[in-house]
Amino acid sequence: MSDVHLLVLIHGMWGNPSHLAHVNKIIREVKGEVEDGDVKLEVLVAETNKDESTYDGIDWGGERVAEEIRQKTADLEKEGRKVTRFSVTGYSLGGLVARYVIGVLHQSKFFETVQPVNFNTLATPHIGIPRFPSTFSSISAFLGPKLLSRSGEQFFCVDKWSPRGRPLVEVLADPDRIFYQALILFPNIRIYANAINDLTVPYVTSGISAEDPFGDYEKNGIKIDFHEEYKHVIKSYSAVPLSSATTKEPQRWYESIRNMRVPLPPRFQAEFPLNLAVYALLPILFPTFICLALIRLSFQSHQSRGRLRHLEAQSTRERLVHIIGKLESELESAAVDLYDDPAGTPIATSRISGADPANKASSTKPTKGQQKKSQSKPPPYQPLLTPGQLQCIENLNNIPQLKKERTFFEGVRNSHAVIVCRDPKMFKHHLEGEGVLRHWADHFEL
Repeated sequence: MSDVHLLVLIHGMWGNPSHLAHVNKIIREVKGEVEDGDVKLEVLVAETNKDESTYDGIDWGGERVAEEIRQKTADLEKEGRKVTRFSVTGYSLGGLVARYVIGVLHQSKFFETVQPVNFNTLATPHIGIPRFPSTFSSISAFLGPKLLSRSGEQFFCVDKWSPRGRPLVEVLADPDRIFYQALILFPNIRIYANAINDLTVPYVTSGISAEDPFGDYEKNGIKIDFHEEYKHVIKSYSAVPLSSATTKEPQRWYESIRNMRVPLPPRFQAEFPLNLAVYALLPILFPTFICLALIRLSFQSHQSRGRLRHLEAQSTRERLVHIIGKLESELESAAVDLYDDPAGTPIATSRISGADPANKASSTKPTKGQQKKSQSKPPPYQPLLTPGQLQCIENLNNIPQLKKERTFFEGVRNSHAVIVCRDPKMFKHHLEGEGVLRHWADHFEL
């Protein structure tokens, strides 16, 4: 019986397997024909949790994909091929689904016979969707849980997933729970985060960081070095004194009008002077688009909630939420008590040294100047994180084998799709992300 290294690719919200077609293509090119000790790569692009099904939550999505993995493993065994090594890569929501999936597999003793190898995510909201000090962020935090069904509640950490009322995102990052314990079994954990221009999943959550060093990159003088071999992948970065920072010369007013672009998909954008005509129609186009989007989201969310009621009623398998419920009713640990405030109010995270783990608070009394600075309004790129989200950051950054890669796509409206070359046939600029995928493939251990 030949040995198989099974790689599972999991797409994001509203996604389907075609969104990861280029990811699949690159890994097959780089590793598909390579044999390492008679181990062959087999790629499974998960498809049971796609399109409207992605509204149903991280947990139900994870249950579906876990079942798909079991079925794929059984089918390979019928062909005389045995899965001995396992890896998973998740994009956006798919990264959170992947963290749930490995918990399900670990609970079923899957990793007693299969060796976990690579765990990767691309642009995944590891701590949920954080709040920012802006009106748009407040509106999103209000509407998201209502319009995106169970997934929206879990994205914005307002769900009470565990019997103790903790959001699922916090449970996933709890070292005492099976999801975290499954994650640390993987010797290679690498996450990819968009440093700038990701309007869907901000850097602080995809990069598991308490602050955003790139939020004001055009003004703060941050120095960035890029990989020569992998386009748009940051090799290193460091802050430089503000006195030596350079800022771009502002455009003249007529140049700004000439270069204006409507925030629409590229195929609907036009050059000067047609762009002015499109702007003139915005009072009609914008409200129409918003109304249609809200109607569609409301309808799909309603369908999802009905589907969830049916799933809950028909489910016969004991799911992880039930197992964790038993544990939480039996264990009264300090770690659980620390997490046990699901309604933690958002707070502006303080400036910390380094880009990732939050430093412990100083015991010295703050000066008047420091008190005044802490009371000032935080910049718009600085997240408002809950205590639970800060704890998630600390726990995940404590994983010794965790490696972080930052990508830098300047000049694109939203880099979220670019990082995985999501739809290069429709949008040619999505191919700019190929350097990121080749970096991922080259660092993938077979």
